[in-house]
Amino acid sequence: MDWVLIALSVAGAVPPAQRALTAAGRGRLDINGLMVLAVLGALAIGEYTESATVVALFGVAQWMELRTVRRARMAIRSLLDVAPDVVRLDDNPDGPPVPVAEVSVGTCVRILPGERIPVDGILVRGDTDVNQAPITGESTPVDRHAGDDVFAGTINGHGAMVVRVTRPQAQTLLARMVHLIEDAQARRAPVQQFIDRFAQWYTPAIVAVAAGLALVPWIWPGIDRSASDTWLYRGLVTLVVGCPCALVIATPVSLMSALASAARHGVLIKGGAALERLAGVRVVAFDKTGTLTHGEVVVRSVVPMPGVSADEVLRLAAAVERYSDHPIARAVVAAARAQALAVPEAHGVRVAPGLGVSGAVDGQQVHCGSPRSVMQQGWMTPDAQVCVDGLVAAGTSPMIVVCDGRVRGAVAVADRARASAAVTVAALRQLGVHTTVMLTGDHAPAAEAIAREVGLDRVEASLLPADKVRYIEHLRQDGPVAMVGDGINDAPALAAADVGVVMGVMGSGAAVETADIALMTDDLPRLAATVRLGRATLTNIRGNVAIALGLKLAFVVAAALGVATLWMAMLADTGASVIVVAHALRLRGFQWPDSASRVSTQASMAA
Repeated sequence: MDWVLIALSVAGAVPPAQRALTAAGRGRLDINGLMVLAVLGALAIGEYTESATVVALFGVAQWMELRTVRRARMAIRSLLDVAPDVVRLDDNPDGPPVPVAEVSVGTCVRILPGERIPVDGILVRGDTDVNQAPITGESTPVDRHAGDDVFAGTINGHGAMVVRVTRPQAQTLLARMVHLIEDAQARRAPVQQFIDRFAQWYTPAIVAVAAGLALVPWIWPGIDRSASDTWLYRGLVTLVVGCPCALVIATPVSLMSALASAARHGVLIKGGAALERLAGVRVVAFDKTGTLTHGEVVVRSVVPMPGVSADEVLRLAAAVERYSDHPIARAVVAAARAQALAVPEAHGVRVAPGLGVSGAVDGQQVHCGSPRSVMQQGWMTPDAQVCVDGLVAAGTSPMIVVCDGRVRGAVAVADRARASAAVTVAALRQLGVHTTVMLTGDHAPAAEAIAREVGLDRVEASLLPADKVRYIEHLRQDGPVAMVGDGINDAPALAAADVGVVMGVMGSGAAVETADIALMTDDLPRLAATVRLGRATLTNIRGNVAIALGLKLAFVVAAALGVATLWMAMLADTGASVIVVAHALRLRGFQWPDSASRVSTQASMAA
């Protein structure tokens, strides 16, 4: 049995030994060197089981790191899968689709309703609405008319359109997002594990002390050289007790315990380095749509014109909007149902993409549309414009209701903030996060309204992905930065931040893979709990290192005084490993409060 353990130990120690030699050539003694010394020491004293265990634990840690890197690279490649690979040419719409890579700048392509847009370009013909959430994070589709820009990866709404290509496939906004992620990951310096910092002085110090003890009779005047065997024995005891086995496992066991605890509670943390960085975060940047908000618009208010009731405005709007599947239409119909309004029948309903919905209701011609469409028809009045300006300033998107050419009122819609967002921000402040910022592609009034509601310090609106990356770099002046997002548009910022945190359920697969931490249950308050876990883990690691070094220091002194024996040294080394493991396993019992108690407790703390 011993030869099997020896063979496993030697085979497992070969790769780290090669890396240790490479590091030694650069004048460094890293954790690979520590592991190799631990295995050699264990083999030299016949502790074959211990040597095989150290190799196995080290191999698991290396495998986890390699797997994380591979998954990150796959995530980068998956970003480009959002945009179609083929496109339909406008001058040959009935012909076979053409690969996007073969389409030159200036070519006109045709995109049907509901299709993903495969190119960056300018809309030449057609009026439609486009869901730009994959790129800008906007909560509602935006109207697009001739002359407007459209981006690869976004989703066409209800109208067919012809787009003139303005960039080749390799230079689209989506492709540049991929390059941003790669650059950010390349710039990010790897954070060495805590034990690596000890490697630069611990092992050389132990070797020096052991050699010094063995050579005492030869270098210390007055010591009888006939006692050289005694001092050599003391040096061997020092080498045995100084074996870095406990130090080698001090960090990975603590990290694995913390990661297991987090995984059981719906938080995926991609490695100990991410957890260590999160513990030191002092600035948190949030995306808006789908992160601080639910990502679905609702009716926030109904503003009638003089002489008209709010119920009448909502009733007329719901009558025509229930024939549309636009997100705003669904919100209007849902609001009418919630108020149990008697919605009349509408006849001859026409849906004009980008313009609105029209139909006959109770013998009157009703139109519901954007302020722009109402202005184009010449129906906008000064009073109605004042109403629109006020609703926009309040952070909502107004839809105007017109009856027989007269504005009857406006329905204001907006995204809803998560009930847990304010609680999370307050909890982060109590943990020492001194700056909270919103980075969003949405327009400023809507962003500022949500920021006020949840208690953020700053707002940066109308940002494209590259803008978010630049702002993350700026925020680093205030301390380590965590970015919290949910979509592909957040992926570059997630990669650029010191720690990227993604909302898992609503988040895109690419964003989940790119981020360092994923809240798989979509439970935002778990962000604060994860910060606490990171700090508890660092405290645990420092405690483990203190335990291991304290025991070893005590026995080094005992060895120098001739009190410790070889079997005592082995017992101390093994005991240190057992204590370190037991201390690390305490992290598996880290307290994750349930949703109800967490929200009520933290809300009272915030108050």
